Order: sequence, then C-alpha cells, then structure tokens
Amino acid sequence: MKIKVIVWQEEDMWCATVPALPGCHTWGENYEHLIEMVKEAVEGWLEVANEKELPTSDQQLVEISI
Repeated sequence: MKIKVIVWQEEDMWCATVPALPGCHTWGENYEHLIEMVKEAVEGWLEVANEKELPTSDQQLVEISI
C-alpha cells in the first residue's frame, strides 16, 4: 500500500500529515523518527476507522500488513 505523506520541518522538529486520512498528523525529532511515527499514526488511524465502521453482511473485514 502506498500513501502520500506531506513532510516539512519546523525549527528543530519534523512534521507530517497524511491527506488521504483526515486528522492523521504526527511529528518526530528527526527524519527517521518521523517515518516511524508516520507508520504508527497510519496504523492507528486505520485501526480506529476499522472499529467504527463494521462491515455489512455483503462486506468482509480483511487485515493486511503495511
């Protein structure tokens, strides 16, 4: 799965947002830390979205690894 992430630096902090996932934002102390935090933020966002929207009888819930 590929997801676009907008990354920028503010003073001594790295920031990121995932436009496809409303409200999915994070930050890191350096670029490598930011990438770890983005992965966690996306996984958390998807997990919460999954819990809120249960599949109907004609849909199936499938878990994937990112």
